[in-house]
Amino acid sequence: MPDILTAIPFFRHADPDAALAYRKDGPVTVRAFCADIAALSQALPARSYVVNLCTDRYRFAVAFGAALSRGQVSLLLPNKTPALLEQIAAHYPDVYGLTDSAFDGGALPVLAYPEKLPAAAATAVEIPAFPADQLAALVFTSGSTGVPVPNAKLWGALARSAIAAGDALGVASIPQAVLVGTVPPQHMYGFESTVLLALQHGLAFYAGQPFYPADICACLEELPRPRMLVTTPVHLRALLTDAATTLSAEFLLCATAPLAPQLAIAAEARFGVPLYEIYGCSEAGQVAQRRTASSEEWRCFQGIALRQDDTGTWATGAVIPKEVLLNDVIELRGPERFLLHGRTSDLVNVAGKRTSLAHLDYHLNSIDGVRDGVFVMPPEDHGTVTRLIAFVVAPGLTSQAILSELRRRIDPVFLPRPLHRVDALPRNSTGKLPQEAIEKLAAEFAER
Repeated sequence: MPDILTAIPFFRHADPDAALAYRKDGPVTVRAFCADIAALSQALPARSYVVNLCTDRYRFAVAFGAALSRGQVSLLLPNKTPALLEQIAAHYPDVYGLTDSAFDGGALPVLAYPEKLPAAAATAVEIPAFPADQLAALVFTSGSTGVPVPNAKLWGALARSAIAAGDALGVASIPQAVLVGTVPPQHMYGFESTVLLALQHGLAFYAGQPFYPADICACLEELPRPRMLVTTPVHLRALLTDAATTLSAEFLLCATAPLAPQLAIAAEARFGVPLYEIYGCSEAGQVAQRRTASSEEWRCFQGIALRQDDTGTWATGAVIPKEVLLNDVIELRGPERFLLHGRTSDLVNVAGKRTSLAHLDYHLNSIDGVRDGVFVMPPEDHGTVTRLIAFVVAPGLTSQAILSELRRRIDPVFLPRPLHRVDALPRNSTGKLPQEAIEKLAAEFAER
């Protein structure tokens, strides 16, 4: 039988009484997890698609397993705005939403996650397994560069990608670790690195999603060792800004936006643990990793290789069923090693000189006192010269001080005109800046 038809286990925990997840009321065993999947699968309606809206990471995982058991495809959305849900309901008529909180789905019919699932008899645990070629999910892009686009994910590719990532990151050195995520499970990074990574490596995960530094630290303190924090550069910067922060974790994992090397170095020095960064996208999933404090070079996960042609850089491999064109400027140092120079959509040309917005953002955020910042290239207005603008969060700095420091770091033609100081940037729950939010912010300042 071809390998693509092989049944792959939903999780790989050997002890049925081991903790697979931790909730506020305590640990949840492998045995209870199996029982909850079986019970929920019986309660789901006969539909083809389900929008998994569960914010509790444990309930999300149960719902994902139950949907697989029923042959339903999980739709993982970057947000739950009425406009996006209306689009989903129109494009997928045989769809429903599953939520664990009060929620008005508008055009999307919504089912509430049962408050209490039937308890199962204490019998032998049967681990669910699903065909490798079963369509498991449609993961929608974040919308940071435009309208969210669905990307099909087969169960086999998802599972094997999680195995490859864990092997490359060395999670075997932290057996039975508890993963704490500051990112939602609906996002590709959160899905792969807080749910699938735990399921495919016999680890546990925390059901909640702490956001503020004090909450993150308190959460980690309450969980058994070893602990792994799965987070973003925005959350990491906030943790470092608080001088009183002590982080009880043995491993840090970061993604969703470029991580400045000096931020990684500061985090490792402050918290005394290794920090790894993942490179990936919704289209290809997780592709590569690096220990940012010690290397600028990325290394692909096992089974993934890159190639280039006139179109750009392509990722291919066993965990990527269809070759994917990456939306980044990449310098190959071999089929499995590369440097990252920003997104192709970030390239800007001012007065005949070229750079990337990611490069400019890097220098802006490297300035002492800058908590957050972003460069923006406004749409071209024919007949006038288009100038870069920037938004910055820097309570203790003047605009002149920021511009003066930028002059030391970048070519003067790329200096922002104007530089807007703001209280906060409109980042989403994964730390990204959706294109729509940036355009709205720019329009607000243009009207002043």
